[in-house]
Amino acid sequence: MFKENTFKDKVALVTGGRSGIGFCIAQNLLQLGAKVIIVSRKEEQLQEAQKELAAFGEVSAVTCDIKDTEQIKAVVEHIKTNYGQLDVLVNNAGGQFPALAEYISDKGWAAVINNNLNGTFYMTRDMANAFFIPQKSGVVVNIIVDLYRGFPGMAHTGAARAGVENMTKSLAQEWSDFNIRLNCVAPGIIDSSGLGTYPKPVQDKLEEAKQAIPMKRFGQAQDISNAVCFLASPLSSYITGTTLYVDGAQHLNFDKMGLPNVLKSFL
Repeated sequence: MFKENTFKDKVALVTGGRSGIGFCIAQNLLQLGAKVIIVSRKEEQLQEAQKELAAFGEVSAVTCDIKDTEQIKAVVEHIKTNYGQLDVLVNNAGGQFPALAEYISDKGWAAVINNNLNGTFYMTRDMANAFFIPQKSGVVVNIIVDLYRGFPGMAHTGAARAGVENMTKSLAQEWSDFNIRLNCVAPGIIDSSGLGTYPKPVQDKLEEAKQAIPMKRFGQAQDISNAVCFLASPLSSYITGTTLYVDGAQHLNFDKMGLPNVLKSFL
């Protein structure tokens, strides 16, 4: 479906691009001809990722916490100085932790909302003002979660990502005059480095969860990257303001109480 030069002469920014899904997206964009900037908070791992990705094309790396607008300004200046344009923004950075709602502290709630919702907005707004609006062109792809029927066990990130989805719908309309398209990709359970961050009792339930998915498998980072590249490319030029679920139909019938029931078992 994709040609090697699909993103020729295009510049793409991938947040959270040092590992997992973000790394895969950056690699694929490079393979399809884009110049890519990856950002992440962890400088050492970010530099390692840049070295690996350099085998696939022109890539640079900037340390950035997406919650910090001053650091985002530094990313803007890096892109202006080194590339002079930005064509694609993939908001992949984010983070969360499993917790029953009654045990989420003020600090924990604020941290997830600030990272997943506020940081995504800051990055989108600042890249639009610096590049997309003056250029009258640009594409934003936001990575969210399976929130079709809520996200029990992670109410904080469910709320934050729902905010991102609604923001995407709003900006798709507001910025249509500037020829800016915005869409979301909602991954199901993806077999990537992120799975290893969850507690062992949660990981122990993964095989059971896999069998509950209609397609009887977890997704791969490549599945998400394929969707992102499609939404970022001219192949989707008449698609904006929508969410593409990439989850093997998980959002339609999956038992959403599996995670909170595991968490309750700790009590």
